[in-house]
Amino acid sequence: MKGIKVIIDKCTGCKKCVSVCPFSAIEIEDKKAKILPHCNLCGACVDVCPYGAILIEKKEVKVNLSSYKGVWVFAEQREGEIMSVTYELLGVGRKLADMLEEELSVFLLGNDIEKEADKLLYYNVNRVYLIEDRLLEVYRTLPYTQAIVDLVKNNFPEIILMGATSIGRDLAPRVATRLKTGLTADCTGLDINKKEGNLLQTRPAFGGNIMATIVSAYSRPQIATVRPKVMKKPKSLKKKGKGKIVKIKPYFTQKDKILKIIKFIKEERGVKDLQEAEIIVSGGRGLGKAENFSLIRELAALLGGAVGASRAVVDAGWIPSYHQVGQTGKTVQPKLYIACGISGAIQHQVGMRTSEVIVAINKDPNAPIFNIATYGIVEDLHKFLPLLIKKIKERNEEEVVLQRATKVSLTHKWIV
Repeated sequence: MKGIKVIIDKCTGCKKCVSVCPFSAIEIEDKKAKILPHCNLCGACVDVCPYGAILIEKKEVKVNLSSYKGVWVFAEQREGEIMSVTYELLGVGRKLADMLEEELSVFLLGNDIEKEADKLLYYNVNRVYLIEDRLLEVYRTLPYTQAIVDLVKNNFPEIILMGATSIGRDLAPRVATRLKTGLTADCTGLDINKKEGNLLQTRPAFGGNIMATIVSAYSRPQIATVRPKVMKKPKSLKKKGKGKIVKIKPYFTQKDKILKIIKFIKEERGVKDLQEAEIIVSGGRGLGKAENFSLIRELAALLGGAVGASRAVVDAGWIPSYHQVGQTGKTVQPKLYIACGISGAIQHQVGMRTSEVIVAINKDPNAPIFNIATYGIVEDLHKFLPLLIKKIKERNEEEVVLQRATKVSLTHKWIV
């Protein structure tokens, strides 16, 4: 087996390596350990062997770090429209590029989307790589991965940033694997180590209880996915910047074309995107049962907001997972976040604590959500929400009457 070997003279057949191997890739033959072909070189057997009878030989691959330059941002598009997370990444990307004194580039994949590429030039980028092909019109894992890998291998970027969306979470690890480099997922903070020039990638760890900063010191490019709504979207320039669009024609083999998309099926119509909503009303276990989400939906509709949820109610099957806010759900940053019956575990707070105004409704005065709430209401939500909904309806009716009265008054004056 290439890369790992058993030193026969030292092996006693003690079987400790067999019991510790997580892949059942070792067996005892003639009282000696034998490594099977599906070994993945994890090293567990090396650590446990008391006689030093197993060795893993790894070839050290030295990367010329100085040949990699520039910060790149993946411009995610859906149905021909660039997603908001792209612009958020351009803001932090510009900051990182300036700290490194390097260029900021963005790469956009799709078909017949040059108009969208043109919009990116209003965000102080040096270069837009536009890769167009019929296979790239909608996201498909294989052609997207191949096109990006080819582009990276020809241009050697130092840093690549992608959104931690459903597309980014599928695409980034595949690109990193083919490039044999590291990846830090779900980052909430990015910075540059000024002494060594490495990217400092900060993300929640151990269930959100600590924040870990990760460095890819020996591999390039450094790839990170960043949660939507974590970084602030920069203001666009009043006129187009000096950046240029570079058109790339991708090359695909037959194996990149094996997936055919037949139909798109949307689970629910008229659902507002949580990450784009300015108002979110979220429900938690305090609702008691799935049927009581009708209160959350009604309040959200009256306020013109979106419906959110905690992980507990999603796991219970009360509401689809795309409503989930938190570490394993979506990160949001609305102007108003109303948490109803949500205790506020750290995993939920990670996804919504940057909201401008947080209103918490919970009958438990010691609920953690009150520690970050702008306004806290200690009350049973089943009593409070119907009253709140009633007041909002009354206010809306008064506004309609007032608008009609004003319209009649203005018309009367015009006639006179």
